[in-house]
Amino acid sequence: MCAAECGKRGRRVALLERSDRLGRKILISGGGRANFTNLDCTPQNFLSANPHFAKSALARYTPSDFIALVEKHRIPYHEKKLGQLFCDGSAAEIVHLLEEECRAASVQIFLNARITEVRRATAFTVLTSAAEFRAPVLVVATGGLSIPKIGATSFGYDLARQFGLHVIPTRPALVPLTLSAADREDYCDLAGVSTEVIAALAPDFSSPSHDAPSFPESMLITHRGLSGPAILQISSYWAPGQGIRLDLAPGQHATASLRNARTRTLAAARSALQGFLPNRLAVRWLDLHAPKSWTNPSLDELERQLHEWTIVPAGTEGYEKAEVTAGGVDTAELSSKTMESRKVPGLFFIGEVVDVTGQLGGFNFQWAWSSAIAAARSL
Repeated sequence: MCAAECGKRGRRVALLERSDRLGRKILISGGGRANFTNLDCTPQNFLSANPHFAKSALARYTPSDFIALVEKHRIPYHEKKLGQLFCDGSAAEIVHLLEEECRAASVQIFLNARITEVRRATAFTVLTSAAEFRAPVLVVATGGLSIPKIGATSFGYDLARQFGLHVIPTRPALVPLTLSAADREDYCDLAGVSTEVIAALAPDFSSPSHDAPSFPESMLITHRGLSGPAILQISSYWAPGQGIRLDLAPGQHATASLRNARTRTLAAARSALQGFLPNRLAVRWLDLHAPKSWTNPSLDELERQLHEWTIVPAGTEGYEKAEVTAGGVDTAELSSKTMESRKVPGLFFIGEVVDVTGQLGGFNFQWAWSSAIAAARSL
């Protein structure tokens, strides 16, 4: 995106791609259909040490701008839910769009360009195993550590440190959570069961928690823990040792039918829970959380537990399963208008390598497009 825009502005551009093909992460995104942006993109959909940093770039290149580019290339698309836009066909159409834009702008693309060294004197010198490149400007768009099997590396962070830039510690984000051995024993034989929840961080009574985000989405039980959109979303905000709180009955008065029943029994309770939970999960929940009695206070406690199930994950599935990497090049090191390093003139960082992490739903792609354009238009 950045290379194409620079080329349109008359710049001579070399795009160095480590892989043997462009856009490998795009190709696997969105189930192979690329959730390429979100209609409802706002700065509040991003996590960063500086929550204001992304505002400028996002305001100057919006979802509407990228949609116009998609429509220019006649790519059919649809809104799936919550403003999420996907290709009707394949994610390869977005890669082809970018390739065509680069071709039209006379960008030279070098595949299998394994960079061995980067130096800077009056200009930047980039050495690969096959060639040497010199330029007054270097834009780093290397992504994060997520999904190493398709080529993710720490190269961008290492390069930032080489030039004296601070890097916020990285961690897997939008990632499935694992459970402790005891919790796995209780729940993980239900792998494959999915249900609608509201996921939030568990209240920390040492500090206010009213600003903690919550996500009404589906949750999936896995062989090792929890996944699904709600879990992926809250994982970006979760820290080791912290609990997450799950509302298993969003908008439901879960025990209402039980309170009105002539007889309050375990079978009646199971029937009540199966009205909003998958059958197997309803049965398991009552196996583990059956009321001590059928009094109203006991039903009050059952109701509370269903709306406030608090569980402490053991960890995450790591970068192998993470959709993105949180942390990265410290935004304090960069201009929010141009993405240029404040310390090293001509050095730019864009996209996921920067400490700006979007929520699930096309926001990380929009940050890639917006930050790319912000850099390119300053050159």
